[in-house]
Amino acid sequence: MSDSFNIPEPSLSNLHLALARLKDKLTLATKAMEEVRQDRARLETKIADAQNRIQHILSRLPEQSDTRQLNLLTTEEPNPIISGDDHEPTTH
Repeated sequence: MSDSFNIPEPSLSNLHLALARLKDKLTLATKAMEEVRQDRARLETKIADAQNRIQHILSRLPEQSDTRQLNLLTTEEPNPIISGDDHEPTTH
């Protein structure tokens, strides 16, 4: 029975080479997976930031009943008061 497990030397050498190649491929696959994980984390952060910016803009939108024009890109009051200007803001 012990004769059935005798592996010739060249076959053992080939096995070691195959295992070394497999180990190298596994290392490359592991590195690639880590890069994918890091890319995904970066993308998730970018998506969250974009969602926050969109939510901020949406929160600044006027109610449907409000017909005044609103500048969404400024942080100032939407309709600053100019001295001597007593006219309503235009909507066109």
